[in-house]
Amino acid sequence: MSGKSKRKDTENYASDGDSDGQAPPKKSAKVDDEEGIVVCEISKNRRVTVRSFQGRVFVDIREFYVKDGKQLPGKKGISLTLDQWKVLSEHADKIDEAVAENS
Repeated sequence: MSGKSKRKDTENYASDGDSDGQAPPKKSAKVDDEEGIVVCEISKNRRVTVRSFQGRVFVDIREFYVKDGKQLPGKKGISLTLDQWKVLSEHADKIDEAVAENS
């Protein structure tokens, strides 16, 4: 064995919860009450929506999956704030030029 010592199992570490030794509370899944406005479907399972969440407007580009006959948003995607969306849309011409050069 190496000269490094290992942690003993009997030592208390405060990183896994409160100082009283209890486990941290479980995180609940976040549910967005407002589905948003579907702007377009990019493909069968990808769509662009504009939605409001916690009083802020987002442009959401996301993959969806089907569960129990219902389409639900997946983890793969991006939600852009209005400021981020403005920057992206202002550069659309440059993006189009770069795509044309590389295709």
